[in-house]
Amino acid sequence: MNSTNATPAEPTRGRLHPLGLGDVRIVDGFWADRQQVNAAASLAHIELWMEREGWIANFDLSADELSAGSREGSPAGHSDERSAGPRHGREFADSEVYKLMEAMAWEIGRDDDAELEQRFRALVVRVAAAQQADGYLNTRFGRPGQPPRWSDLEWGHELYCLGHLFQAAVARARTRPQAEDGLLEVARKAADLVCEVFPEGGICGHPEIELALVELARVTGENRYLTQAALFVERRGRGTLADIEWGRAYYQDDLPVRDATVLRGHAVRAGYLSAGAVDVAVEREDRELLQSLVTQWANTVARRTYLTGGHGSHHQNEAFGDDWVLPSDRAYSETCAAVASVMFSWRLLLAVGGTQYADLIERTLYNVVATSPSWEGTAFFYANTLHQRRPGEVPPQDELSPRASSSLRAPWFSVSCCPPNVARTVASLAAYVATVDDDGLQLHQYASAQIRTSLPDGRPIALDVETRYPQDGTVSVAIRETASIPWTLTLRVPAWAAGAMLVKNLVDGALTTRSVPTGEVTVTRTFRSGDVIELRLPVKPRFTTADPQIDAVRGCVAVERGPEVMCLESVDLVAAGLNGHSGDVGLVAVDTRVAPREVAGRAVVRVWRTPAPEASTWPYRSAADPRAAVDHGAAADPGPESPSGWADVPLIPYHDWANRGPSTMRVWLPVS
Repeated sequence: MNSTNATPAEPTRGRLHPLGLGDVRIVDGFWADRQQVNAAASLAHIELWMEREGWIANFDLSADELSAGSREGSPAGHSDERSAGPRHGREFADSEVYKLMEAMAWEIGRDDDAELEQRFRALVVRVAAAQQADGYLNTRFGRPGQPPRWSDLEWGHELYCLGHLFQAAVARARTRPQAEDGLLEVARKAADLVCEVFPEGGICGHPEIELALVELARVTGENRYLTQAALFVERRGRGTLADIEWGRAYYQDDLPVRDATVLRGHAVRAGYLSAGAVDVAVEREDRELLQSLVTQWANTVARRTYLTGGHGSHHQNEAFGDDWVLPSDRAYSETCAAVASVMFSWRLLLAVGGTQYADLIERTLYNVVATSPSWEGTAFFYANTLHQRRPGEVPPQDELSPRASSSLRAPWFSVSCCPPNVARTVASLAAYVATVDDDGLQLHQYASAQIRTSLPDGRPIALDVETRYPQDGTVSVAIRETASIPWTLTLRVPAWAAGAMLVKNLVDGALTTRSVPTGEVTVTRTFRSGDVIELRLPVKPRFTTADPQIDAVRGCVAVERGPEVMCLESVDLVAAGLNGHSGDVGLVAVDTRVAPREVAGRAVVRVWRTPAPEASTWPYRSAADPRAAVDHGAAADPGPESPSGWADVPLIPYHDWANRGPSTMRVWLPVS
């Protein structure tokens, strides 16, 4: 194997080199708490539901039929009219099992849980038993009574499922390279078959295998996996797949990757394809392809990304809308699309550098990925609306929920791609914290962490990061071990952090404080053990406005605090005494003359209660009508004679909404 660094992406070249779970350990704070919940509750919850719904048992069924077929002399891959048995779940259910296995692998690498190791090995045995002699592995195709292999590339997800198998194997190989449990061999056999079957044509309707093949090539040193990944990337956009009602843009088969200027179509597919294309561009030193992806990222962020970092404004096809089409109440913003966005941004950061990529990763992690799971880690959002008009109902805790509807988190969905996707991301999160290059070490995400690593030339570095971020903006970096020659520590200063300060408290007695611009700040010196570099970020509530071309939120403001997007939840309206409209967040407006402020650790804004809507047979009227201003959403100022018309109301971080029962919620607030 070429690589044993425990990180989801490890390019062989590029601007920065990632540090993995062996180098970085998150020890306290927001993300440490999330990792603990993920390990203690989410992984077991996900595994339980997959067993309950029969998704894992699908592999047992396939193994049983393989065994029976072997006894009867049936050729591998034969399909006839006999019943294939009660397979459960959607055509891509195999991939969810593989994502669970990947999450387990990262968690074992993070915390060395012996009981989880046993469960992981048991899953490997069941998956391996379902693999056919030539390497084919899928529980939906190729068995008696099922469609033949590779017969539905548009919708069958066979290559997509294998991609997630490869990523699970890569995670295992990088966290436990000497495990010898057989998973990497299973993946290699399947990848060898893919290279044999698809040298001349064919792509999958759901990109994913592209990036997985590159990582498998990086782990094994097998260059033909990289070659096959490049073939899949270059075939995309040539009209290979059948046209559909949403157009070939749905699965990015309308334009060659290098000719596109913005992400489009199904948001998850677009993100996975872009991440894989970056991998191919980096390994093949294809500057044209890489520059195209840099452009696509920039245009997508500029015109097709929600304030939360979410991607996808169409429920119908889980897709990006046109430029500036970002409705709050119809935001799809699928959790899996956020994971794909993080993967894409991270690969661009490693390839070319740039704090804008880490900024988007931070925004997306705090405001989409962290929003999906409940505080207990046993219920999830699939889609992430920015405006909930109706409180919704508590979903049954022992039943599958319909896909996507955002009112309260559900324990499981008939399409449950998001829970294991969140689980694998949270378990591997330490790998997104820091990088190194020939000059020194870079911190991209802030969490209390221990970093023990070395620079590419072998110089050892040990440092401890202490912070209460994002609750507090102080990030303290203490040097514990260092070579006695100069190197550079680079700290990201988020784009929102105007007014940030840098404090150097050095063991030689020097203490300096200076303001630093947004972007990044560097400290180059011959560090000594005991030196402390402190970054102070102005974490306080602030109003945010949208580009006026985003029609859906014109005349509104949002509130952000540090990296967190805040929201108004009806629970807090009622508590503030504005219950005249049953706490309906649609019937208040914010007074922007009073700046948002912090009270008892919570962001607070002043809002007016708008008049209740009048009964009408027609919702429109002349602008000259004195009622028009109110009915168009502007709040009537009750003045000092009506103190009951206004109140100071606390907001909550968006990632915490819907944890207190049914509620209405909105991020963008009409301006009084």
